[in-house]
Amino acid sequence: MSMLNIFLLSFFWFQSQYCYAIYNITSSQALSQTQTLLSSNQTFELGFFNPNNSANQYVGIWYKDISPRTVVWVANREKPLKVADSASASLTIGSNGNLELLSGKNKSVIWSTYIPVRSNGSIVELSDNGNLVLKDEKTGESLWQSFQHLGDTFLPGATLGYNLKTGANYVLTSWKSDNDPSPGNFTLGISKQLPPQVYLWINGKLPYWRSGPWDKSKFVGVPDMDTSYQSFFILEQDFEKETAFLHFNLLDQSLVTKAFVSSQGLLRLFLHAKYNVSGSWYPTWEGGTSRCDVYGTCGEFGVCTKSQSPICKCLKGFVPKSDQEWRGCKRRTDLLCGKNNISQSSNGRESDGFYKMRCLVWSEDLIDIQGFSNGGEDLFIRLAQADLVGGHKSRKTVIILAFISGSALLVIVAIAFIFKRWRTNHRKSQLQNLKSAKQQDPSELCIFELDTVLAATNHFNITNKLGQGGFGSVYKGKLQDGKEIAIKRLSSSSGQGIEELKNEMILISKLQHRNLVKLLGCCIEGEEKLLIYEFMPNRSLDTFLFDRSRSVQLNWATRFNIIHGIARGLVYLHRDSCLRVIHRDLKVSNILLDEKMNPKISDFGLARIFEETIDLVNTQRVVGTLGYMSPEYAMGGIFSEKSDVFSFGMMVLEIISGKKNSSFHYYEKELSLVDYAWQLWNESRGLDLVDDALAKSYSAAEAMRCIHIGLLCVQYHASDRPTMVDVVSMLIKETHLPQPKQSFITCQRQPQAGTSSVNEVTLSLFEGR
Repeated sequence: MSMLNIFLLSFFWFQSQYCYAIYNITSSQALSQTQTLLSSNQTFELGFFNPNNSANQYVGIWYKDISPRTVVWVANREKPLKVADSASASLTIGSNGNLELLSGKNKSVIWSTYIPVRSNGSIVELSDNGNLVLKDEKTGESLWQSFQHLGDTFLPGATLGYNLKTGANYVLTSWKSDNDPSPGNFTLGISKQLPPQVYLWINGKLPYWRSGPWDKSKFVGVPDMDTSYQSFFILEQDFEKETAFLHFNLLDQSLVTKAFVSSQGLLRLFLHAKYNVSGSWYPTWEGGTSRCDVYGTCGEFGVCTKSQSPICKCLKGFVPKSDQEWRGCKRRTDLLCGKNNISQSSNGRESDGFYKMRCLVWSEDLIDIQGFSNGGEDLFIRLAQADLVGGHKSRKTVIILAFISGSALLVIVAIAFIFKRWRTNHRKSQLQNLKSAKQQDPSELCIFELDTVLAATNHFNITNKLGQGGFGSVYKGKLQDGKEIAIKRLSSSSGQGIEELKNEMILISKLQHRNLVKLLGCCIEGEEKLLIYEFMPNRSLDTFLFDRSRSVQLNWATRFNIIHGIARGLVYLHRDSCLRVIHRDLKVSNILLDEKMNPKISDFGLARIFEETIDLVNTQRVVGTLGYMSPEYAMGGIFSEKSDVFSFGMMVLEIISGKKNSSFHYYEKELSLVDYAWQLWNESRGLDLVDDALAKSYSAAEAMRCIHIGLLCVQYHASDRPTMVDVVSMLIKETHLPQPKQSFITCQRQPQAGTSSVNEVTLSLFEGR
């Protein structure tokens, strides 16, 4: 055979295998499985695809030259083809002029544009902006377009909105999951109200997120949406035509951008780094990512500020509806509506007034207010006279305050002069009080001399440092008699002062349990504040649990024993000790392990003693560790023994999975550790949560029971969570367990877990969305 013949055979074989591209679909030219439809500039491509090699096949549009494939629109998302039967499926112009997707076997219509067309002389083209258009081939008139039947992606040139006269409603609908294009739970559209807003609804009805009103340049509920976004979004409303449309435009056509609604209810605006070496999408804005973004998080007349803790507070003149769980706010004093004129009521009493803040004016109940550090509009809230600062005498009040402020400034100078001397004397006095407290409450505690501690730690040598905690560093030491100790050295900026140290010392001295760390004594000299504990050779649980090389030492029996031991220790604190104690800072780094890997609860600096008759307490100083704090404590400052139960449940999920709740992120979906555990448990795949380090060497029944208990403990409402007495019973007995409720907790990923403590004054601008 000649070389020419070989070349020709190879050429024709290659051509037969090649996936052809076409630029239009007509009645005489259908789109087959081996073809794609290209836009004229070859930016977008339409063809057949099956997501993640699933058994279902769809017709969709994606960016031609962006990898991995980014699908922006799907035709048959509600009725997929089956890959096994789709070999001869095609997209064609039917006899009625509609674009139709035909199945492979019997050529039945799977999907169609379903519009009245005068003839079958139609043509389909893919525009350069990703819009699939069905046209009359003779007149060029547009008969149907994909931009009027949106999927989950909003492309430049597309429009969201409605026309009340025609009934048209253009919305985005999320995918069911990352690999399932069928309609999901979240819908994004324009609300039919004045002024219009962008809403994200759950199941098309329940508000989940909103943008706030459009002020002709931006949405006021999106503080970082500056004037540069005008090149992206323009909202137009016509009262006579009863229409409202949000247009997505680009002044710089070289940009590749998109907005889309994820299956988890996140609204994102992306740019593609086509000039970047990585060539990847990166988000320029995200909505629905924080707890304050969720509609009505703080209820009526509650302000949600994500930079504060608790995140929910009442507007001035309003008080919480409930002391037990956050349910919004109510007026402190009822208005005298209909009983007064502008300046003074008819019965001689002073009239109601307005308290001015940086917000928008609103005439109904304020349900979704968020506090921002930047941006905002003026808001005038009508309050009863009793709740106003000074009422109509505000000018006089300002003058008085100015005089007082000036006088106070002079006083501060004098105070600063004597402060240093007072501080020195005060520390001496507190140390004396600490020693006298020990004498009044004798125990095994002893007061260590600083020289003794310095000798034991080799002057706090770095080689003796065991770790870093929220209140300072922990060092290993060795006394002259050879006894090993652990020294908690409080930093000057830790926030734990003499009172907290005294609290921890006195508290632990009265608590004796095999699952609580033993405090040996303390030392306070000069700037040094030290607590001396028994030494735990295996340090804290997190050093094993989150270290892949050491986690294998935690076999299932050890992990179950740790869970059981922590539970027993909490039962002792809550019910069995001479004091009723709420820990308030339970986390795996505060669980120490002795030489036999038995758990011991440590760090009682934030603990509170409860009276027998009190079930819960409300505090303005929320302290603890993000990710372990219960919702009612983080948002409303309300804590009880159920707050510790929540923290325990979070630790159980961490111990079983071997993953940190603060940094966990399921790569396929925007799921926290709690959400992921709930999903697996609800799908009867709970064992998928178990740490790979256990290598199947665990009791499946015990693991599933622990996951079940963990989910019961992290339920959103405190009343739904079990007590620790119940938890211990659940762990050791094969009793029936109640069905857990979904937590509905959105955990923000943090670059580094830390301790949250609010003890400063901040000034924010409140904005009504």
